[in-house]
Amino acid sequence: MGPEDLHNILDGFRTPDRDPNVLVGLSHPDDAGAYRLNAETALVQTVDFFTPILDDPYQYGQVAAANALSDLYAMGARPLTALALLAFPVGGLPAEAVRAILQGGADKVQESGAVILGGHTVDDPEPKFGYAVTGVAHPEHLLTKAAAKPGDLLLLTKPIGVGVLTTAMKSESLAAGALTELTATMAALNTVGLLLSDLGVRAATDITGFGLLGHAAEMARESDVALVIDAGRVPVLDAAWPYARAGFFPGGSRRNAAYLRPTVEVEASVPEVTWNLLCDAVTSGGLLIAAPRAQAEAVLAAAHASGAPGAAVIGEVVAGPSGRILVRP
Repeated sequence: MGPEDLHNILDGFRTPDRDPNVLVGLSHPDDAGAYRLNAETALVQTVDFFTPILDDPYQYGQVAAANALSDLYAMGARPLTALALLAFPVGGLPAEAVRAILQGGADKVQESGAVILGGHTVDDPEPKFGYAVTGVAHPEHLLTKAAAKPGDLLLLTKPIGVGVLTTAMKSESLAAGALTELTATMAALNTVGLLLSDLGVRAATDITGFGLLGHAAEMARESDVALVIDAGRVPVLDAAWPYARAGFFPGGSRRNAAYLRPTVEVEASVPEVTWNLLCDAVTSGGLLIAAPRAQAEAVLAAAHASGAPGAAVIGEVVAGPSGRILVRP
């Protein structure tokens, strides 16, 4: 669901009185909710599932698990447990394909160090799969969208361009090498999130369906700051460029671009294809991190060492109108 549609649904939605142990909830939306159990432990919970993004069922399961776990890493939480959410047409999908989806997810959850406790299934004409995941973090060490400060540098840990490549795949236009790059990127865990608090970072979010600029705008609004993004420094999947120039953008990416266009200042020298890539809807993307300038090199090194070799500094946090983003070449 696009950011505008979601905003229209939630506008005016109210919840009961706030529990003082809710550290992160609906009053300040973030990647996951956080509830204080005691002075040392906060429970961090989130849920994510989606329709098949890849043709291979095992890889689809892996990406679905990595995507759900990413919200925990974005909050600095260590994954503990997972509950599977599975919908598929009973009798319309081979049992071995369903088992492969579950196995792919289970292997990725195991890689994170978490365990699967169970799940729920629904007979549905369209397959859907994902997890409700739970993790823990110290209440005072949570990462949130609301903690970016002027002077911080912005880092992105995974390349963008996922939506472009998945759209090309659906049209049977994607080369085999591009599919390998795409799958590896989406299935990679954002484990660097577990290291960020010790490196002095307090602000992070993961990049998914709203695209890089959509999630960056949320960080800017929640932190009451402005952001400057250097488009030429943003990592992009190599294979995505020719498909982007050919217009292989999904509907979600186009909705993101239309929603963000009135509120993002884009310098005239930024190519239109670059603008569209910055708005491209992502599945299981990287972390957008606002790191204190003095710690940026250490954060970048930690990201590279944790399996994000393409991580890069892409901009900075500045004082200015809340939520404003400037995109420059």
